Amino acid sequence: MSVFEAIILGIIQGLTEFLPISSTGHLTVAGKLMGLISMDNPERWTSFIAVVQIGTLIAVLVYFWTDLWGILTDFIKENILSRKKMAEQSLNSKLGWYIIIGSIPVVVIGLGFKDFIEGAFTKNLYVIATSLIVLGIILAGAEKVGKFKKGLTGITWVDALLIGFAQSLALIPGSSRSGTTITMGLFLGFKRETAARFSFLLSVPAVLGSGLLEFYQSLEFIDTSGLVNLGIATLAAAISGYLTIAFLLNFLKKNSTFVFVFYRVAIGATILIMLYNGIISA
Repeated sequence: MSVFEAIILGIIQGLTEFLPISSTGHLTVAGKLMGLISMDNPERWTSFIAVVQIGTLIAVLVYFWTDLWGILTDFIKENILSRKKMAEQSLNSKLGWYIIIGSIPVVVIGLGFKDFIEGAFTKNLYVIATSLIVLGIILAGAEKVGKFKKGLTGITWVDALLIGFAQSLALIPGSSRSGTTITMGLFLGFKRETAARFSFLLSVPAVLGSGLLEFYQSLEFIDTSGLVNLGIATLAAAISGYLTIAFLLNFLKKNSTFVFVFYRVAIGATILIMLYNGIISA
């Protein structure tokens, strides 16, 4: 992998991690077109994707620093330093619980199916193209039935758990972490911007855990030059990711997600056409 390729992949990661269009799907297509994915060792590509996600984690931490610090400090004050009943806790403290609850499904499913997730099947472009199209159609359904009334103050532990289960579906390549969680949020009646905001907050534990684990496990595959490229890709992902968060939250205040639905279906269909014509291999 060259420095230029690392920058391009990092930008793709940052742009597509937060837009509901699948970062894994776009990175895998880009990686195949660049000839960077080996089907003999697909776990190396999985490790690269997981580590570069740390860049987008940095983007979330920087953008939501005030929110996250408030959640952490209030959670500690109201659950450790002085115990309060759940009903009496502040919104920040409750959000801390909801992030914990929402993270449980992806941890359990992620660890349970780790070998499968890292295998060749999840790099298959037929799987990615199908996921892009199917989840895009489901997102359109959420737009049709969503009430768009609930803010963060309206979230419950049941909502958090359901959104957490939706997040675990993002382990299927092409589905999109933000896509699945925002879609579930819309089905549950949340405003678009609120669904996106909670989606980003919920991503912190999952991305941090998987990124650090994969980074540790990928050290055996990475030489000095590879480590430099990985760092460059991660930095590019952080910068583009920060800009994408700001764009999407502002965009969803006034617009629907249908532009992403159309894009998902179009890019999924394009991949299938390229596969059919032998332009790219599965």
